[in-house]
Amino acid sequence: MPDQPVHAPYDALLLLSFGGPEGPEDVVPFLENVTRGRGIPRERLKEVGQHYFLFGGVSPINDQNRELLRALREEFAAHGMDLPVYWGNRNWAPYLTDTLRQLVADGHRRVLTLATSAYASYSGCRQYRENLADALAALQAEGLPLPRVDKLRHYFNHPGFVRPMVDATLAALGELPEAVRQGAHLAFTTHSIPTAAADTSGPAGQHGDGGAYVAQHLEVARLIAEAVREQTGVERPWRLVYQSRSGAPHIPWLEPDICEHLEAVHGEGASAVVMVPIGFVSDHMEVKYDLDTEAVAKAAELGLPVARAATVGADPRFAAAVRELVLERAATERGERPERCALGALGPSHDLCPAGCCPARALRPAAAGADSPYA
Repeated sequence: MPDQPVHAPYDALLLLSFGGPEGPEDVVPFLENVTRGRGIPRERLKEVGQHYFLFGGVSPINDQNRELLRALREEFAAHGMDLPVYWGNRNWAPYLTDTLRQLVADGHRRVLTLATSAYASYSGCRQYRENLADALAALQAEGLPLPRVDKLRHYFNHPGFVRPMVDATLAALGELPEAVRQGAHLAFTTHSIPTAAADTSGPAGQHGDGGAYVAQHLEVARLIAEAVREQTGVERPWRLVYQSRSGAPHIPWLEPDICEHLEAVHGEGASAVVMVPIGFVSDHMEVKYDLDTEAVAKAAELGLPVARAATVGADPRFAAAVRELVLERAATERGERPERCALGALGPSHDLCPAGCCPARALRPAAAGADSPYA
């Protein structure tokens, strides 16, 4: 009997992402998908879409996912892994349901999912799992065979995710004028979410002030700040700050906002700021607009020099980290006890999201978790 592949029992990897418009005519339909069920008027969506129209109506996330697909396929091939990689989105083509339908047509029955979100939260994990459950329900209604779908653990503290950001922070510091570099502060940015969602992020035992969402981001910020100090010999002030708030003004969201933070540190005498978008896997619209456009404009208004570190994107170390995570999960599913790689004090995350992890406001089925109806 031939040896089983190193990625057994899995026979496919699914790259699961948010999606984005690919032209001006896509912008409003895309935003309708994102906001479906919230009753937001079309005219308001046109206003929100101005961010995309500034960039020709094209979100950079799609090309960045294509580049990550290429990097993953090359990484797998270089290590003799014959594991096909598919791509599906929550809100735009290629749609998740269509991709799962194709996976089934191609004969795959055991699928491992990589979500382009590294941290625990409803919008960053549970909602992806709900989308997977919706897609599986659609396949079931069509009478198609259902694949078993699992999800890779959170990779926020994997060396292949953290170390590229350390190098990116050092490179951004190098972009600052030498006269202000020594006194530059570090602002680690991530997507703001409602404080209620943050407080209930992660397993129930981690719920509380900020939950796992804030704790995980603080840990990554600390790891990067310490590595930068070790390599530069300079102890720099740093803070976790937030961006891209989109909710109603009466609902509390995580603060401070990056622009408010720039004002504050400028008032305190900071010579410059490096913005490090640790909450984002790639340089998509919320990085390009909220940081490179809006925050840079605020810094120019203040006369504060700023630089922005690159996200991980398709860095070869991240592609290698995904390969390692696939092999780790595959070995675990085979009953083995592989080494689980993680930096810092929090340790590796769980493989299977427990019941009560990042709960939704309204109960909906979610795949790839302990409470999955599609085990």
